[in-house]
Amino acid sequence: MTAPPLKSAQEFNVRMLAYLTFAASFSAGILTGFHDLYWSVAVVGLILWPLIMQLLTRPLRRRFPLPTRNLLTLMDGAIFGVCMVVLGLDPLLTLLLLILAAASFIMSAHLATFSTAMLAMIASGVATFHYLPDYAGVPPSEAMLFTGAALTGLYVLISSWYMIRLTRRLGRAQKELHAQSAEHMALSRQLSKYIAPQVWQTIFSGKRDVRLESTRKRLVVFFSDLEGFTRLTDELEPETLTVIVNQYLEEMARIAIEHGGTIDKFIGDSVMVFFGDPETRGTRKDALACVTMALAMRRKLSELRRRWRKELGIEIELAIRMGINTGFCTVGNFGSESRLDYTIMGREVNLASRLEASAGPNEILLSKTTHELVREVVSSRHKGDVRAKGFANPVPVYAVQGLRRELGEQSLFTDVDLAGFSMQFDMDRLRTYDRERILSALARAHKHIKDRLL
Repeated sequence: MTAPPLKSAQEFNVRMLAYLTFAASFSAGILTGFHDLYWSVAVVGLILWPLIMQLLTRPLRRRFPLPTRNLLTLMDGAIFGVCMVVLGLDPLLTLLLLILAAASFIMSAHLATFSTAMLAMIASGVATFHYLPDYAGVPPSEAMLFTGAALTGLYVLISSWYMIRLTRRLGRAQKELHAQSAEHMALSRQLSKYIAPQVWQTIFSGKRDVRLESTRKRLVVFFSDLEGFTRLTDELEPETLTVIVNQYLEEMARIAIEHGGTIDKFIGDSVMVFFGDPETRGTRKDALACVTMALAMRRKLSELRRRWRKELGIEIELAIRMGINTGFCTVGNFGSESRLDYTIMGREVNLASRLEASAGPNEILLSKTTHELVREVVSSRHKGDVRAKGFANPVPVYAVQGLRRELGEQSLFTDVDLAGFSMQFDMDRLRTYDRERILSALARAHKHIKDRLL
């Protein structure tokens, strides 16, 4: 990566100063008799040449700035090569002028053109040496050496000053770019909260274009809502209700993301999630992840009920209803060019919604398609057929009982939440040093219940 060139006026100034150095060296040679008087034409030409080219190439520099700048640099190299030979090829003077020419090439064009300009300068110098051998090897006068050294030093000072200014300008630009980048990242993080994390990542990684498009995919669709929420809205203050809704949706969203689900939308207390786009692990694994997510949501609601009862004094029994279906859906960006919504549509989406509406409190209903995908891992019972709105034939449904590894005689999970009694038992999370306390608490509870019954 090369540094940006100087501004047009600064570029002309450094080129003009280089030509003036060569012209002054020729003038010193004429005054000391090293060159004949007719070489004054060369002095005038060296002064007028950059001025004429600046005027003639102005339209080209506007339309084709980089090619025009490189072409001028190559022409400078050819002219400087001729001048060095004619000035006598004195080691000291030639070294000074070579440094000046190289610095001019670097500052006037990109580094990629530097080697080409140096080759052009060498080629023109060799050609001049061949046709004008009388000037090569002739020691220049002291005045020529002094003039060349003085103007080369002046050139270095001025060019250094321009480079310092350029460095400062680049520093300011870098700080502004860093500030804009930080601002854009902060803004993107804010915007990411309005869309699913998977969708945000695919957009910002360049994997997905933000345009109107859709495709057909086999997805696993999940719907849920809270039973008893309408009654809760009638009895609670808006501030308390807001706390409950935000805590509930925060936990549900976290669980959905942990299991790889794409959150489509929140509608009041309802949640819509789907699996299979923009990333999929295969339909079978997507379906299992969705059922596992639903079970985790049901357990989390039980914990939230206990928290709300303890912290807010809410006695209303909220229950979650969930429906899961698997099938081909249309997924993508819908809307207009000014406002897009990444969502899914289709008959299978409607069926998942109907299953959720048919579910009982804390019940997870599966369609037959989803049941067949997870039956080896998930224990469920056939609940019969339900008549879903918009479907001509009855739809067979299955109620999830739990994961097979958590059921049976050695059940690893138990969740009971009744008025006056609440217990959640999860063997996977149980700490060994807490078992004695749990057994003591259960023994005391058993004694109190037994004494009250007697």
